[in-house]
Amino acid sequence: MSFEKEDEVVLHDKHSEYDGETGTITQVMETMFGDATYTVSFDDGQETGVPEDSLDAADDSDENDDDDSDE
Repeated sequence: MSFEKEDEVVLHDKHSEYDGETGTITQVMETMFGDATYTVSFDDGQETGVPEDSLDAADDSDENDDDDSDE
């Protein structure tokens, strides 16, 4: 799955301080090998050079609303 600018994504990188956080893609860059890397902005910073396999599409009503709807 490829992403586009302004897409909301969740970063999965255990070496990043933003691991598990949701951010917005602000730039899409193509490497010399034809792969895409991304710059993702978060509330308190950004992560650059993020490979596609470290990102998942953010789901607006994912985990936060599931537990609250039963009560």
